[in-house]
Amino acid sequence: MHVERIVVIDDEAATRRLMEQTLKKQGYEVLLASNGDEGLRIVMEESPDVTLLDIQLPDTNGIELLQKIRELNSDTVVIMATATDDLKVAVKAMKLGAYDYINKPFHIDDLILTVNKAMDTARLRREVVSLKEERNRNAGIEEIIGVSSHIQGILSMIKKISESEATTILIQGETGTGKELIAKALHYESSRRDRPFMGINCSAVPENLLESELMGHEKGAFTDAKSLRKGLFETADGGTVFLDEIGDMPLQMQTKLLRILGERSFRRVGGTKDINVDLTVISATNKDLSKGVEDGIFRKDLYYRLQVIPIYIKPLRERRDDILPLTKHFINYFNKKFRKCVKSISPETEKLLLEYAWPGNVRELRNVIERVILLGDGDVLTTEPLPAEMTHKGSEGNGMTSYNQTKAAKKLGIGVDALRYRMKKYGFL
Repeated sequence: MHVERIVVIDDEAATRRLMEQTLKKQGYEVLLASNGDEGLRIVMEESPDVTLLDIQLPDTNGIELLQKIRELNSDTVVIMATATDDLKVAVKAMKLGAYDYINKPFHIDDLILTVNKAMDTARLRREVVSLKEERNRNAGIEEIIGVSSHIQGILSMIKKISESEATTILIQGETGTGKELIAKALHYESSRRDRPFMGINCSAVPENLLESELMGHEKGAFTDAKSLRKGLFETADGGTVFLDEIGDMPLQMQTKLLRILGERSFRRVGGTKDINVDLTVISATNKDLSKGVEDGIFRKDLYYRLQVIPIYIKPLRERRDDILPLTKHFINYFNKKFRKCVKSISPETEKLLLEYAWPGNVRELRNVIERVILLGDGDVLTTEPLPAEMTHKGSEGNGMTSYNQTKAAKKLGIGVDALRYRMKKYGFL
């Protein structure tokens, strides 16, 4: 449990005692220093939540000490104590990063109110740091599970890319392989981890709205533009933009994206001023972009621009070594979520998991494990709660073309979209 700690830096013994007695009654741990050197040492060693700092000290000026504290420990919330009525000094302290100030001699109630407010700010800062750390853990490289040489190669590539100055990356792979997870890992492992990660699904936004979503618009740019609105590129400045389903981006927008990738600048819809941004742009697709180029629906120059650093994620059926590690990972996750205690997998279930073709890839495996944990009983994962398509012996869906949808569609003489519709209709997706 975090102990809320306050440092009092004041050369007046009576003031130190009064502050110590008052603040200890509020439940705080209080540390005392009679001069600047001692106070700075305690702040550095103890990392207090709040520091009460007198402006007049025997060995230094409180303003100078404030600057040192801000440089060396930006987390502590500093309250200045001043015996003068010179507002210029107080204003200067606030500009240099002080949270607030109190006048000496102070009223006990004012001291308590100011310190409690400062401690609220310190708690909020701790929560923000904690949330950032949790976010980084849940979106970082540790979340990519797999023992196959393919996944290990991707992990190695993520580390190399994150340590480089790369700003344009293309992730390719079937639906459900984890493209967004790779994109987040690239962001949160990089020096941009504390800046925004903002994503958009290019196929989910109507063509007439996509430009405004990405670039923003000026007030009055079109009928519903009642105020200025920043787009994704501007909002994510300094961070990463993730363009999912880039293969579905309209040609007109592809042209504008090409300029952004080349110059890292753009204009809002209806705007006349160029806006410069510093961004990593990660794109992802489950489509064959080279075929899109051949068919005239994807720009050749944009394709080559996106291909600066390509990452290809194999489907789960081509890296079966990852099935059981992923299964165990999802079991642990859903055990906690649903307060279950599945500890092992029956041999029969393990065999089915390894032999199934996983057309929906890792996402389908995750959904299946969520289902069996939720519906199953006991501490062993059995075949009973598994979906019917996994347990039907001799299921044609598993043997036909190893779930290669393009091959299956060709054999049946129908399009891939029509095949996927029928697979969903009959429970194979």
